[in-house]
Amino acid sequence: MPWRSASYVPPAWRYQFTILTPTYNRAHTLQRVYESLCEQTFQDFEWVVVDDGSTDHTKKRIQQWQQEVLFPIHYVWQPNQHKKAAFNRGVRMAQGELVVALDSDDSLEANALYDMARTWKEIPQKERERFVAVTGLCKTPEGNIVGDMYPYDVLDANPLDIQFKFGVTGEKFGCLSTAVLQRFPFPENIEGFVPESLVWRSMARAGYLTRFVNQVYRVYHDSSDSLSRQGKNNAATHALGLWLLAYDTVVDSLPWFHYKPVAFIKAGMRYTRFALHMRDQSIARPHGYRLHGLGAIALVVATAPFGLLLFLRDKLHMGGRPSDADRKRVA
Repeated sequence: MPWRSASYVPPAWRYQFTILTPTYNRAHTLQRVYESLCEQTFQDFEWVVVDDGSTDHTKKRIQQWQQEVLFPIHYVWQPNQHKKAAFNRGVRMAQGELVVALDSDDSLEANALYDMARTWKEIPQKERERFVAVTGLCKTPEGNIVGDMYPYDVLDANPLDIQFKFGVTGEKFGCLSTAVLQRFPFPENIEGFVPESLVWRSMARAGYLTRFVNQVYRVYHDSSDSLSRQGKNNAATHALGLWLLAYDTVVDSLPWFHYKPVAFIKAGMRYTRFALHMRDQSIARPHGYRLHGLGAIALVVATAPFGLLLFLRDKLHMGGRPSDADRKRVA
């Protein structure tokens, strides 16, 4: 198991938390993040802001706040590379035992860090190396819970169990072990949007647990220009990232099929749908991502006609007509 290493010596962390905020031209929303950090009842944290090439006045605002507050604010600017590269850099910089990845347009509940720290420390010390995260709930600015609550107020499981076994959906939020995050970076060799869930699923398959709690930690502001919304709503632009998520579901997550077969059937359709978008754009599949396993192959083959129809629907919605080659694929 990944946590059973006699040679591994945990680092001496300087803070309990690193609040990590990758940002790009969000000077107009960072005030919300800043104010929520100032209001925290638990102050053992640093704020790391990784600016992914902003051209607005983000740097000036951060420099002003650095002079105003008692908690440390670390700011670094890099040429625009994408959020995943900014996130990885922030994790490498982190001096906190736990990372709280707080988007540049959201905010924390006033007791969020206190409650996360308490829940983390309630995990017995001898078991804590098996855990990667404490994850709670989000709410809207109006106070409504985003998505589903967990079936139990305290549940030790992993994200694959939560999604497929328990059927819990919706935006969730918490803190993650910095040491584990440093061993599971986002793949920077893949261009563009990469769903965060790919990393969380890799940790789950490596055997790490998350403590899920029905406690609100974050106020979620749904922005039209957020990466997650773009990834969900723009099939052509983010075809590679969405295909990778479908691949992960039908190939690497197939042991969870019996919990929610319909979800896997839909993933099979998306595998073909986004593969065709990639083909249209001459996007090569990343090295090592080969469809294998009888179950995965059968699932993709059986759902391929529906994936083709979804692809053609996307083309129509984008304002184009299916080409002759597209029609031949369906015929």
